[in-house]
Amino acid sequence: MTTAGDPSRDVDAMFLEAERSGLKLAIIGRTVALVLLGVFLAVSRAADPARVYQYLEVLGVFAVLGLAHYLLIGTRFDRSWLKYVFITLDIAIISALIATQPLYDTAPDLEPVMMFRAPVFPFYFVILGVAAFSFSPRLVLWTGIVGAAAWMAAFLHASGGPAGSLNWNAIPANPTADEIRAVVLDPNFGGLGGRVQETVLLVVVAILIAIVMARARRTLKRQLTAERDRATLDGIFGRFVPRAIVDAMVAGRGVLLPVQRDATVLFADVAGFTSMTERAGAARTVEVINAYFDEVTRIIGEHNGIVTQFLGDGIMATFNVPVEDPGHARNAFEAACAILSSVAARDFAGERLRVRIGVTTGPVFAGNVGGGGRQSYTVYGNTVNLAARLEALCKEYDTWMLVSGSTADALPGADLTPVGSAAVRGFTRPVPIFSHTAPRSPG
Repeated sequence: MTTAGDPSRDVDAMFLEAERSGLKLAIIGRTVALVLLGVFLAVSRAADPARVYQYLEVLGVFAVLGLAHYLLIGTRFDRSWLKYVFITLDIAIISALIATQPLYDTAPDLEPVMMFRAPVFPFYFVILGVAAFSFSPRLVLWTGIVGAAAWMAAFLHASGGPAGSLNWNAIPANPTADEIRAVVLDPNFGGLGGRVQETVLLVVVAILIAIVMARARRTLKRQLTAERDRATLDGIFGRFVPRAIVDAMVAGRGVLLPVQRDATVLFADVAGFTSMTERAGAARTVEVINAYFDEVTRIIGEHNGIVTQFLGDGIMATFNVPVEDPGHARNAFEAACAILSSVAARDFAGERLRVRIGVTTGPVFAGNVGGGGRQSYTVYGNTVNLAARLEALCKEYDTWMLVSGSTADALPGADLTPVGSAAVRGFTRPVPIFSHTAPRSPG
């Protein structure tokens, strides 16, 4: 049993839409074919206007039926059995005309079975081709079986029954040419065996097309399922990960290969978070921090970064891993500026926050790590430690953002002011530090 939001129902709905699109396309193609056939008949039968008018009347009936079906598809009046009805009507009309209409108006006394010497049987294959556009094996099989039955019924009606016309068995054993001509050219020759062969052929072709359609349905269903899964993945990670990261995860089936390259790391932390939690309480704190995280991850994603860790009230983001970005230092700096501007301009669930940010550029190791069936994407290296250290030093330097010299070197013309250097574990020399004059959060 499916429920609202059930993935299988989502795929079925998309598949139904694909079927409807196929039927509409088939009807359009069918209408174009009718128009071309009408033009051909009008030109080739120009000497017999009455006959042309009759042809156009019949083609008009087919066109009206197609239009009616087209307009019903996808409406509240549409039903799964309607396509079977319209296919059956096409077959019934053609079969009735073949069984009852004379081959020539000028020879009404011509034996009705002579109609079956005209090239009318291929019209059943045209209807079969139209049915194939639906991607419905059942409809294709139905068309083949009903078409074969209608063709045979039309023949039996025109010939007066199985014994009502000459058959191939009327030719004697070891016949002469004259004996063959006498039977085959007899006006009452219907060739029942040939008609049986045609019905079998129509059914066999319908079965073959139905098999192809069944395979096509499976392929299409897999494609729709993949598109649904991708949409689900986008929905889950889209607020935290830029599109390029999602594409890389999909291409790697959820695995991002480990890399070592220069990247820019951004570390942000909420100032005074502990006192706020004591004042606001657990439920209120979660509401505030979720609103803050939502805004910050949006900004980071817009600048081609990825949030690799949530650490209490802190966020660590990376730029240039896992997807390469030649402008990673600039993007990280602009993301930091945007975060500070946003925090200064708004509140989060009714609370005003203050945020300190550290940004640095250098070599990192990045990849999927974890255990027990759970993994996360993270980065390692002294560059990560330096970003966290710069964030902590913001309080000492009375600023909201500190940037390392390696990042400043990649930002010519940026609004950065040297404020000194700091000894950081893992670095043999003191690290040059720059501050950025950013909008100050209230408080």
